[in-house]
Amino acid sequence: MTATKQPRLTPLQRIWLELMWQLARLFAVLPYWFKYYVVESLLFVLLCYCLRYRMKVVKRNLRNSFPEKSDRELAVLRRKFYWTLAEVFVDTIDLAHMTPAKGRRILKVKGLDEHLKHIDGRDWIAMTAHFGCWEYCSFWGLYVPSQIVVAVYHPLESRIAEAFYLRLRNREYAATVPMRESLRFYLRNRESGVAGRRMVMGLIADQNPPKRPDSHWFRFLNQDTIFFDGGEKLALRCHLPVYFVKMDRLRRGRYEMSFEKIYDGEEAVADNVITERYVRILESEIRRRPELWMWSHKRWKYKRNVNG
Repeated sequence: MTATKQPRLTPLQRIWLELMWQLARLFAVLPYWFKYYVVESLLFVLLCYCLRYRMKVVKRNLRNSFPEKSDRELAVLRRKFYWTLAEVFVDTIDLAHMTPAKGRRILKVKGLDEHLKHIDGRDWIAMTAHFGCWEYCSFWGLYVPSQIVVAVYHPLESRIAEAFYLRLRNREYAATVPMRESLRFYLRNRESGVAGRRMVMGLIADQNPPKRPDSHWFRFLNQDTIFFDGGEKLALRCHLPVYFVKMDRLRRGRYEMSFEKIYDGEEAVADNVITERYVRILESEIRRRPELWMWSHKRWKYKRNVNG
C-alpha cells in the first residue's frame, strides 16, 4: 500500500531497480546467522576501518556531545556505533522479504494493551528518531491491524533509491508520505482513514531541518540545536495524542518497542513545549545507549547566531 507516487524511471533505471530488488530479496531469505554474524561483521570492517565512513563527522559529534568522556571511552563508543551502522544496513535490506510472522519475531511490543487503552481507537502521532533500526516502527500495524502507520519521510535525490525504499517501506500495514504533503494527507483522510484503518502518523524528528530566522533552538547534547516541529503543529491543529516510540535493541536484528506519552491531544501548551518534551526524552535515550544513535549524520550543520 502506498500514499506516495512512484518516481518516473527510464527503462535503464527500471532494470537497475529490479536487479537491486531481486538481490535484496535473495539476501533477505538467507539464514539469520549469515546475515547478522558474517555479513554484518564484514560491513563493520568495511565501514569503520576501510572506508572510514564519515569518521570525522562521527568523531566531532561524539566529542562535542560527551566532553566528559576520555579519548579511550569515545573510541570504544565509536566502534560500537559502526557495529550499529552495519547492522542497520542489514536490517533495512532484510525488509525486502518480510512476512507478518517474521515481523513479530523481529519486533516485540512492550505495554501493548496499556497503550491501546490510552489511544482508545484514535489516530495518534508516533515520534521517533534515527535510533537503532527505526524502520521497524512500521511493524506496529502487524500488532494492531485496525491501524496503519503512515511514515512521513524526506524524498531521496536518486530516483532509483527512492523507488527502492518505497518498495521496502510500503506494506499492507504501512504507507509513506513525503513530509511536505503530510498535513494535507492527514486532513484529507482523517474521517475515513486509509483503507478503513485509523492512522498512526510516524515522524522521525531528529534530522537537521533548514535554518529559518524564527527557528527555535533547544539545548541538546551540550549543543544548540534546531528540530523539525511538524509533529507539534499537526498535534495542536488536529488534537492528536503524541507518543515517543522507544526502540530498544535486544540482540542483533531484534528489538522491543515501547511508548512514552508526550502530549494527550487536549492539554493547553505553549509553543515548542511538545517538541521540547520530545528532545528531552530523546536525549535521555541517547545517553542510555549512545551507540544506537546515528552519529554519522551532519546534525549540527547550522550554528546559532550570537544574537539568537
